[in-house]
Amino acid sequence: MKLIKLNHPHSFKRKDFPPLAMALGYFDGVHLGHQEVILNAKKKADSLGLKSAVMTFDPHPSVVLGKVVQHVEYITPLEEKIQVIEELGIEYLFVVHFTLEFANLLPQEFIDDFIIKLNVKQVIAGFDFTYGKMGKGTMETIQFHSREEFDYSIVPKLETNGEKISSTLIRSSLREGRMEIIPTLLGRNYTTSGVVSHGDKRGRTIGFPTANVAISEEYILPPTGVYATRIKVDRKWHTGVCNLGYKPTFNNDSPNNPTIEVHIFDFSEQIYGKTVVVEWHKKLRDEQKFPGINELVAQIEQDKQAAIAYFKKTYA
Repeated sequence: MKLIKLNHPHSFKRKDFPPLAMALGYFDGVHLGHQEVILNAKKKADSLGLKSAVMTFDPHPSVVLGKVVQHVEYITPLEEKIQVIEELGIEYLFVVHFTLEFANLLPQEFIDDFIIKLNVKQVIAGFDFTYGKMGKGTMETIQFHSREEFDYSIVPKLETNGEKISSTLIRSSLREGRMEIIPTLLGRNYTTSGVVSHGDKRGRTIGFPTANVAISEEYILPPTGVYATRIKVDRKWHTGVCNLGYKPTFNNDSPNNPTIEVHIFDFSEQIYGKTVVVEWHKKLRDEQKFPGINELVAQIEQDKQAAIAYFKKTYA
């Protein structure tokens, strides 16, 4: 996949690209609804002899437009989004740097500069996609703005159990710890990636060594608690049990940020400094404070067995 990062204004011309079938959207999560749009573009490209393309935007428009005070937590930060889109078999990915100047483009200016000038012959977008200043451009106005230079397709909303599959629904499900429904929305389990860092190494002293995974603040984290997880180390998946939280048995005061500590089953390698992927499956229980080490150890053993049973059933 060719990755092209675009600024406004850009200097590309039509001749710089082959004729494209392009999916448009922000695509945070690249969930099943987004995949419907992206794969529709791929089908159009295949049937019409075009190259498949996706256009997305970075950072989140709400950051630039001042709709959020703090940083945005992403389902898929940009690097992960790029990877997921590549795995869908797309040939060109355009990432537009979202700025105030870009946001103030008139709808016709956006179409002229970021569709027609990039040699796009087919536009594919969801029914609710908007473009141009204040979102005045819609899939109802796109034919007017097209200058008859391209055709377009509108992908209807995708629902599950009568509810629209959306990034908003996924975010709320993650924050509520409803990890088991995430695959029905994302088409895969939720993942976060980070670097294994040195923790307090207390786990090894009680028979449960853990990988302390430091992740970017960009990720949405589920609620504190104990989870059945998988972890990918050096391209290989391992099962484990993860504590996400503040370790109240050992800490009277809560640290600023929760820690992610994964006890990997049947694993003894040194992996400090390695980037790993944590795949979140089932929440087993809330985090709690125990009166002593023995009670904690007994509970961790129960958590381990519950996670082993879960994965045995899931991957039977």
